[in-house]
Amino acid sequence: MPIPSPDTPIETRWEGRFITVKQQGTWEYVSRSRGIHAAVILAIDEDADGRHVILVEQYRVPLKVRCLELPAGLVGDDVSGEAAEIAAERELEEETGYRAANWRVVGEFYSSPGMVSESFTLLHATGLTKVGDGGGVDGEDITVHRVALDKIEDFVAAKRAEGCGIDVRIATLLMGGLIARP
Repeated sequence: MPIPSPDTPIETRWEGRFITVKQQGTWEYVSRSRGIHAAVILAIDEDADGRHVILVEQYRVPLKVRCLELPAGLVGDDVSGEAAEIAAERELEEETGYRAANWRVVGEFYSSPGMVSESFTLLHATGLTKVGDGGGVDGEDITVHRVALDKIEDFVAAKRAEGCGIDVRIATLLMGGLIARP
């Protein structure tokens, strides 16, 4: 497929509340509507029992299965100009019932850049305190998992064997790059 020049017009083929289908030259792709993007949280809990990661599991309509993921949510969905850090704080508590004392922005990433222009800001959260049950809002039906980092490979393998989809961001845990001790 030929790469369109940057000045090739972009046509909107379809637009919904959350996504827009676009075409530039012969290249078709999807973007988030209204300039929103996502905040993804790598939440590490540390106590006398060791280091644990907080994961969520929820049904994903496009996959038709429950999916194991890092906690995440949309930035600027309801509040224009919202900072990723503010959205991450809100989403961590809503989805998992945890608050974090320490936040570090890791950077901006793209999940499937050949097909989707959506980016997400990855944030590392530590100093966790359990303040609620989590589970999401508006019927999200989120299951919260607190998984020992030294058992993550076995946990992911067991969830995969159950038929659970595994979000690509879980690979950061399996490779250990972001969770290595400072």
